[in-house]
Amino acid sequence: MQFPHTPQHTQLPLFEAFMMAQPLAPILKESVEAPWSAEPETFSELSLRGAAGNCLNLLAPILRELSEEQDARWLTLIAPPSSLTQTWLRDAGLNRERILLLQPRGTQSAQQLTCEALRLGRSHTVVSWLNPLSTTARQQLISAARDGDAQSLNIRLG
Repeated sequence: MQFPHTPQHTQLPLFEAFMMAQPLAPILKESVEAPWSAEPETFSELSLRGAAGNCLNLLAPILRELSEEQDARWLTLIAPPSSLTQTWLRDAGLNRERILLLQPRGTQSAQQLTCEALRLGRSHTVVSWLNPLSTTARQQLISAARDGDAQSLNIRLG
């Protein structure tokens, strides 16, 4: 049994296939901008595993976009890893004039400081590096973010 001749298609490497798919971005953007529920999400979590430098390279575009938000409030980073320095922020192209770097003081935990920063509402997004994050802690972040009309983004580095 013979099959009809079909033209040979070469398979693109994954990265090239992704780059070719870029014209579909406006369609994707529309679906992201139209939330499924009436209430917007106030908490997001991103888990990155691998070498610290590689994780920071993956995180850079996210933080860059957040630092350029049209919202006049701050992008606040709570207790970032030591590798996330002022030099790294500059080299990654972040708008450092719109970023606050905060460290907990005394007996205050990073969780408590994150909740306080969210509740105050002076930041459009508060980024934390809390790991592990219990269900209770997550609920506290969500509640504080709602109180301050802010977004909470937790980064888990593994």
